[in-house]
Amino acid sequence: MRRAALAGFGLIYLPEDMVLADVAAGRLVRVLEEWCEPFVGYHLYYPDRRHTSRAFELVVDALRYRA
Repeated sequence: MRRAALAGFGLIYLPEDMVLADVAAGRLVRVLEEWCEPFVGYHLYYPDRRHTSRAFELVVDALRYRA
């Protein structure tokens, strides 16, 4: 989606951290900013931490270190 917007194909709605450099460089412009809710982070809900798969642990680690 980001590449399509950079090529001029239309509007996109992505997390700010994914396009911040493009906005700062003037390659993308914000529109409808007053309609965008602030992003407070990712949330995961799971019932039992004792029995998690390795795949789930990798997702949790990826989200944890993204911030």
